[in-house]
Amino acid sequence: MRLSSLADYAVVLMAAAARHCGGAGRLNATLLAEETGVPLPTAQKLVSRLAAAGLIESARGTGGGFRLSRPPAAISLADIVEAVEGPIALTTCVETGHHDCAIEGNCRVKPHLNVVNNAVRGALAGVTLATLATAPAAREEVIA
Repeated sequence: MRLSSLADYAVVLMAAAARHCGGAGRLNATLLAEETGVPLPTAQKLVSRLAAAGLIESARGTGGGFRLSRPPAAISLADIVEAVEGPIALTTCVETGHHDCAIEGNCRVKPHLNVVNNAVRGALAGVTLATLATAPAAREEVIA
């Protein structure tokens, strides 16, 4: 399992926005693109998606820009990934609705996949934007 580039970039942008949290004024996609190295068109596209998902609040015009819609500790990695990718679903059979799976009628794993999917989503939900925005603690390398 791997995050798409867009989801990865969204996490990078949101972490940068969280580091600015509490500062005066609003942020803009240009500032975050320059700070993170995310291409500006991609940053603009992601700001739009993150705003549509309610993770950031944006305002147009003079003094416009955006800010986080809630504190970084109240935004999870799962929130960001789902804003870009949609609901977290490791396989199609954990999604609601009809599935076109050739072995669905005989699959003995399907009843367990929700447990796996929920574990992955829970792990992503357990990591907050506040954690992602802080520098990792300096660790001493252990030489074995």
